[in-house]
Amino acid sequence: METYLLEWANLLLRWVHVITAIAWIGSSFYFVFLDNNLQKPNSPDLLEKGVGGAMWAVHGGGFYNPQKYMVAPKKIHTKLHWFYWESYSTWLSGFALFTVLYLYNAGTFLIDKSLMDWTPVMAGSAAVGMLVAFWFVYDIVCRVFGFRKNGELIVAGLMIVVVGFSSWLANELFAGRAAFLLVGAMIATAMSANVFFWIIPGQRKVVAAMTSGEAYDANALAIHGKRGKQRSVHNTYFTLPVIFAMLSNHYSFLYTHEHRWVLLFVMMLAGALIRQFFVQRHAFHLGRAGNPWPFAAVGVVLIAGVIVALKPAAPKVSAAPAAPVAFAQVQSLVSQHCLTCHGAQVQMKNVRLDSPELIKQHAQNMYQQVVVTKQMPMGNTTGLTEEDRALLSRWFQAGARLD
Repeated sequence: METYLLEWANLLLRWVHVITAIAWIGSSFYFVFLDNNLQKPNSPDLLEKGVGGAMWAVHGGGFYNPQKYMVAPKKIHTKLHWFYWESYSTWLSGFALFTVLYLYNAGTFLIDKSLMDWTPVMAGSAAVGMLVAFWFVYDIVCRVFGFRKNGELIVAGLMIVVVGFSSWLANELFAGRAAFLLVGAMIATAMSANVFFWIIPGQRKVVAAMTSGEAYDANALAIHGKRGKQRSVHNTYFTLPVIFAMLSNHYSFLYTHEHRWVLLFVMMLAGALIRQFFVQRHAFHLGRAGNPWPFAAVGVVLIAGVIVALKPAAPKVSAAPAAPVAFAQVQSLVSQHCLTCHGAQVQMKNVRLDSPELIKQHAQNMYQQVVVTKQMPMGNTTGLTEEDRALLSRWFQAGARLD
C-alpha cells in the first residue's frame, strides 16, 4: 500500500509541478517579451503620466495596450496584480516531488555506491545543502559584480564556471539520474529565490512608498527596479537549462555516460544561448540590438556536437552464432537483480516477476527498461553487467521462451 500511495504522490506532484511551471515560465517569457518590444510613446498625455514604454497587441478578439511606468504611476486605479505564486508554487511542488522520489528513497534513487558509499541521511542532507549553496554563491556574485562596468558579462562568465563545477560535483557524488535533476533543481532554486528575496520585496517597497501619501525619492526607489529587472533577466536565461536538466534525467543514454557531467553542461549552455537568441530577436527587429542568429547557431552546433559524440558504435559481428539462452538463466538473473522491487512483497510500478508466467508477461517491458534504456535496475545497485543485459536481449529477441 505504501508503494502504491507513493506512486500516486509522484504522479500528482509531478502534474502540479508541470502546471505551475508552465504558468511561471509563461508569465516570465511574456514580460521579457514586453520589455523588448515596448516603445517610448510620443503622446504627451502618456509622457506626462510617466509612461516609459507602450505597445499594442491583439489577442482573443480584443486589443491590449500594455504600458510600463519607469518607477511607479501616480495612482493605481484598479486592483494590482502580483506575479509570485507561480514561482513559489513551482518550487514548493518541485521540492515536494524531489522529497517523495529522491530523499524518501535516497538509497535507491540518490545514492550510487560506486561513487560515494554514504547513508541516505547524509546523501539527502548533501543534496539539500547544494541547493542552498548554489543560491548563496549566485547571490554573492550578483551583489559583488552585478552593477559594475560590464558587470553582466562578468556575472555570466562566473556563473558558467559555477554551473560547470556544480554539474561535475553532482555527478561525482550522486547517481547520474539524480545528479541531472539536482543540477536543474539548484538553478531553479536560485530562480525562485530571486523572486522571493529580491524581486517581490523590491516591488513591495516601491508600492508602499507610492501609496503612502508622502513624498518619496524616485531615484532612490529606482534601484529596486534595476535589481528586479536584473534578476528577472537572469531567470529567463536559466529557464531552458533547467528544463533540459529536468527532462534529460529520463534518458539513460545521457546520465549513464562516463562523461555525463560534460554532456549536461554543454546542453544547458546551448539552451542558454538559444534563449539569448529569442530574447535579443525582439530587440533586433526594433533596431536596439545586433543580429541574434550567432547565438542560435552556436547553440545548435553544440547540440549537434553532442549528438555526433554519442553516436553508438557499429555492432561487432561475431563469427560464431550466439548460444541459445535457457529460461533458467533469465530466471536466475531476475531472482538476483529484480525481485527486491518486483517480488511477492513489493511490486514497484505494479510489476511482479516472481513466476515464469509473470516474467513472460512483462518480457517487453523488461527488455525496454533493462536493455534499451538501461534504467533498471535503478542505479544498477545490484551490479547487473553488460553481459547480463546482452543475455536478456538474446532471450527476448529469440521469442522470450520459457523452455
